[in-house]
Amino acid sequence: MALWGGRFSEGPDSAFKQFNDSLPFDYQLAEQDIIGSKAWAKAIASVGVLTTAELQTLTTALDELLVEVQADPESIATAGDEDIHSYVESKLIEKVGDLGKKLHTGRSRNDQVATDFRLWSRKTAQIILEALADLKQAFLILAEKELGTILPGYTHLQRAQPVLFSHWCMAYVEMLNRDSGRLSDALARLNQCPLGSGALAGTAYAIDRTALAKELGFDSATRNSLDAVSDRDFVLELLSTASISMLHLSRLAEDMIFYNSGEAGFIELSDSVTSGSSLMPQKKNPDALELIRGKTGRVFGALSAMCMTVKALPLAYNKDMQEDKEGLFDALATWLACLHMAQACINGVKVNSERTLAAAKGGHANATELADYLVAKGIPFRQGHHIVGQLVQLAISEGKNLEELSLSQFQAVCDVITDDVYPVLEIDACIAARKALGGTSLPQVKAAIAAENTK
Repeated sequence: MALWGGRFSEGPDSAFKQFNDSLPFDYQLAEQDIIGSKAWAKAIASVGVLTTAELQTLTTALDELLVEVQADPESIATAGDEDIHSYVESKLIEKVGDLGKKLHTGRSRNDQVATDFRLWSRKTAQIILEALADLKQAFLILAEKELGTILPGYTHLQRAQPVLFSHWCMAYVEMLNRDSGRLSDALARLNQCPLGSGALAGTAYAIDRTALAKELGFDSATRNSLDAVSDRDFVLELLSTASISMLHLSRLAEDMIFYNSGEAGFIELSDSVTSGSSLMPQKKNPDALELIRGKTGRVFGALSAMCMTVKALPLAYNKDMQEDKEGLFDALATWLACLHMAQACINGVKVNSERTLAAAKGGHANATELADYLVAKGIPFRQGHHIVGQLVQLAISEGKNLEELSLSQFQAVCDVITDDVYPVLEIDACIAARKALGGTSLPQVKAAIAAENTK
């Protein structure tokens, strides 16, 4: 049953109906539409639109309907109604007759859907916050387990300086903290109630909108009815937050794919997050991580699509806004699935500490320590940088690491170098030297882990 048929002498064309109807996807708002309807029934009863008995009848019927939709939400999608609001109203009328037609008094689908969508977004965002926290905890556990493991750090995908594997873990903890912070900030702005804004000008009934907002768990009621029904900033913020977080997950995936490769061999992924080849029996492919990397594009695409949808829309509500849901539904589901899969990858990973240590010792990763050593000997850093570059060339020509050069070879390039250079070039010394806040020294990394564990 259409909620607007009285104005029209003919029903909608079947092709238009299929094009126009949103129930095949907004059925996911069924629970929120019923919860919002219960609160609205209470609000209009408070201004005399419903009697106490009518309110009780409607509330009981809505509670029954809530149980029904929760039992089989997917079946709603094929019910044939225009949207979730039409579906709920028709089911309510089936239960209570004409009384069900009174519920929409003073309310528009515009403020109704804005409220439903915020309720759904709030609930889903809270689930994602938990998933972010769980992934962060997985990193902290891995960081504590691998505290003594040394890993080559990279810039430009070339070995740069050694770091603790735990320091690498904590880099992603920092990213996850920012992701959680952005999502919490978005939730704070999202958590305002549009219900009672009507189609665009506000409701004609003396509803206590502040009480209504509190009834639905919102921090406050929206302050401008035009903005309330047309605002989709919260969708854009959630999609933006999801996109940035997926960017982080994609970077994680790329790191782990490389670390898992035969060329690096730093880690081994669990069988539970890998697959084999239909042709090559030896293969163990990092499919979970590749899918995380690939699905990032879906989330970015949803953000881009939503930006284009709301660009230049006049106030207030326009049907274009119906395009707000499918992208967010898919993006948040994708984000949540990727967080869970990333956690599974971290939980099951095995680190090859011998391979990581050997790689960290190779590639002349202690060259910066040698430059700092020369600075301590009174040589300006820029000059020291040049001297170390010459020594690296010498080591490469000899097929050696820097610490394997003889003292005479060192002194042939720079005569201030003495035997005390060798302890400086040891891998543990390279790690220990990075003791300023945020560095990769063991005390700093331990402190970072402890700080996160006490949050």
